[in-house]
Amino acid sequence: MQRDDDQGLDQAIADFGPGDWIDLSTGLNRHRWPVKSLPPQPAASATAALRRAAAQWLDCDPAQVLPVADSWCAVLRLPPGQAAVLGSSHAEERLRAAGWALRPGLAPLDPAGADLVVVANPAGSDGREWQPGALAELARNVPRLVVDESLADPRPDLSLAPILPANALVLRELQPFWGLPGLGLVLGDPALLADIADPCPVQGCILGQAAAALADRSWADDMVLYMTEASLRLDRIAAAAGWRMAGGTHLFRLYDTGDARAAQDRLARVHLWTRRAAGSDRLLRMDIPLRREWDRVSAAMREI
Repeated sequence: MQRDDDQGLDQAIADFGPGDWIDLSTGLNRHRWPVKSLPPQPAASATAALRRAAAQWLDCDPAQVLPVADSWCAVLRLPPGQAAVLGSSHAEERLRAAGWALRPGLAPLDPAGADLVVVANPAGSDGREWQPGALAELARNVPRLVVDESLADPRPDLSLAPILPANALVLRELQPFWGLPGLGLVLGDPALLADIADPCPVQGCILGQAAAALADRSWADDMVLYMTEASLRLDRIAAAAGWRMAGGTHLFRLYDTGDARAAQDRLARVHLWTRRAAGSDRLLRMDIPLRREWDRVSAAMREI
């Protein structure tokens, strides 16, 4: 099977046939928060409730929380200049499109005169983590720091929110962990938030669902526990298949398979779809399976 790139599940179905596919390529939590039926609520009240719930979840002040349709769109309202992206990030393309000049080849924690430094914590490519203290130190040496914490909900210990520097913005998206698309949070100094307020309003029903989700600590605690245990379980299965752990988060795992295309194809033949890591012919990424999927995943991995 010859494919030039990782084209997604639709192409996999075309290549390997229709059937009961398990898509382990998204990098998202596939156990979505159970959306609930809520009474209508004015947008202002729903916004206030979401800010309170987010502040409790993230251990910060509600005044530091700005709900937005897209956290990156809000950040890109800042005047463009020189930007440094530490580690791989989807932000690079969006920054260039917004007029930012990117400074390549920066060493970790070396801002090299950049006006804006962007760090994903944990990184979406390999799960690399930054300790909040190190990021706070970095903020003292740059005009503006943006920390993308879209994948950090299962790891509250990684968040910069409790010690948020005045010149830092923290980005959160509610889809990766909670399964709520179309809504993000920007955390920052209230004066800075006023300058970047998202011009695209968020509907009150979405805000209400998000507030209920972030207040549902029982669901979140149970999910974090499941993902912690499931990550270790998947690591053991991968090790038994001869794969080496190469990174990951509570949402996905990254393995050195030796030959990522061959490993991906072998799993695809039994309708398990994974994702090859960009820029590597060895690394394969897998989401955390749903509870009901473990038998199929385990059986497929035993055959590799």
